[in-house]
Formats: sequence, C-alpha cells, structure tokens
Amino acid sequence: MILILKENYDKKQLDNLSDWLKAQDIEIHMCEGVHTTIMGLIGDTSSLDIDMLLTLDIVESAKRIQEPYKNANRKFHPQDTVVQIGDVKIGGGNFATIAGPCSVESEEQLCTIAEQVKAAGAKLLRGGAFKPRTSPYAFQGLRETGIELLLKAKEKTGLPIVTEIMDISHLPLFEEVDVIQVGARNMQNFELLKELGKTRKPILLKRGLSSTLQELLMSAEYIMAGGNENVILCERGIRTFETETRNTLDLSAIPMLHQMSHLPVIIDPSHATGISKLVKPMSTAAAAAGADGLIIEVHNDPKHALCDGAQSLAPEQFADVQKAVDAVLPFACR
Repeated sequence: MILILKENYDKKQLDNLSDWLKAQDIEIHMCEGVHTTIMGLIGDTSSLDIDMLLTLDIVESAKRIQEPYKNANRKFHPQDTVVQIGDVKIGGGNFATIAGPCSVESEEQLCTIAEQVKAAGAKLLRGGAFKPRTSPYAFQGLRETGIELLLKAKEKTGLPIVTEIMDISHLPLFEEVDVIQVGARNMQNFELLKELGKTRKPILLKRGLSSTLQELLMSAEYIMAGGNENVILCERGIRTFETETRNTLDLSAIPMLHQMSHLPVIIDPSHATGISKLVKPMSTAAAAAGADGLIIEVHNDPKHALCDGAQSLAPEQFADVQKAVDAVLPFACR
C-alpha cells in the first residue's frame, strides 16, 4: 500500500502515524519528491482500512499495490534511483559504460586493457576473478589473485571495479570491490541475495537465462529488503529457440523495467549475442531505447582469450562502439 501525504504535513502527525503503523508490524519506506511525499507500507496491509486512513489530516490519498515487489516498485519510488560509485553515477539520466575482459588473466593484460578502455570513455572496469563455466574443465578464473589484480588496475587507472561473486563464503574477499556482480546463474540464489542486502555496496544484478522481468525484480527485492537500495538491473539476454546468437537480447526489457521499477537498467550486449560484430548495433540500440549503461567485454587479444573471446572486442573496436553510443545518447528515449 502507498499513502500520498499532503503538502506541508505536520511532523508530529507523521510521527504518530508512523508509530501506529509500526505497531501493526508494517515497515515504512519514505520517498520525498519535490512536490510529493510517498509513504510506502510493506507487510500485511490487508487489515488496514483505507477509508479510515483517508480521514487523517495528513493523508492525501491511499492505494493498494498488487505487485509482490515493493521496494523495487516505481509506484513506491516515482523518481529514478541514481546509484553512485565513487564519482560515477548510473541512472536518472546518467549513463556509464563498464568495460574490461571476461576473465582476469594477468596483471599486464588487465592494466593494459584498463588504460585503453578508460581512454575510450569507459567509467568502470569489469573483470572476472571467479568464473562460472558450464564445463568443469574450462578456465575458472584466478579467484583471489584476480581480485588483487583488479585492485592494482584500479590503483593505476582510478576506474572503479566490477566483478562477479559466486558464493556467500567469498564475500570477505569483496570488501574493496566497488560493485559486486550477481550473475545470471545466481539471480535466484536467495541466501546470497540476503547477504548482499546487508551490505551497502552497489549490486549489479543480471537477469537469469529463463527469468521473467517480475522474477528479476523479486530478486532485487531480496537485496533491497535487507536495506541495500543500491541495485543496478542488467539485461544480458534470455534463452529462446533461436540458435544463431548465444542468447536473445530483450531490448523491450529496458522501457518495460523503467515502467515497473525506479532502478537503473544496463545492457550486456556481449553475453546476449556472443558475437563481437553484433556488440556495436546492440549497444547503440540499447542506448537509443533508454538504457542507463552498458557492460562490454574487451580483450587486447580476443583470439587467445581464456574465456569468451568470440564475443570480446579489441580496444580499438570498443573505442568505435563508445563513439557510436555517445552519438546516440542525446536522442535516447527516456
């Protein structure tokens, strides 16, 4: 349920209403806009009498919300959420590109790529330290060493770092990581999401291979219910009957998620298509559709990459993509 409060409401009345609601085991989420203040009520609101609430001097209107996600719901939070990572902002009209190798392979490789993507316009550095692979015989990442190398690249370039977590037990290793990525396979790892809700680090949450948008938002809700509102949603392609691309990039998810939620939405054209030549058209299309950012795989030698070389761009290709995206952004649908 949401309550829209009257302008210039009395603080004492608000305190009395809040105390009464909390006594009913109702959690309160306050959202103060320029002209409107919304009180989101989370919990079992079935016993609350809307007519009674409307008699209160402080309440302008009241409405029940049917969607099961509350914190992530735009009805609770009409203004776009802006996630701040150092000096970088994502959401609310702020666009940022995250770029780097699928897997961290060496210090030289990572630092070289970091310097090149920064020069081309990337705002954050991505790199896999722990790698979820379909085959148990494939390269699994450098693990702790990979995170250490990411921190060295951050020290050299100043770029905040983004890397994927695989298990709750790895969380202490991520203390200095700027953005924790939850991959498609872990989108419904609810115990992991609960733990991430206890942190205040930005979480980049990828859509599962066969997940609906509501399921994605319910996973975001797990994180936000724990108190962490710094969630960035990521569309990375879903599994369909099509076999020409690795996955099917659902660009309609961008405007749809913006209607459903206030959280930033970014696109991963690399994993979505699995083909480097498709990254540019999908990136520009995503920017035009109103995405808040991109996450793109870049490797200095894609043919010899230890992971996902077929979808990785060379640094000069990434620079070309970034130029094309920058040209489209002024005309984006927002």
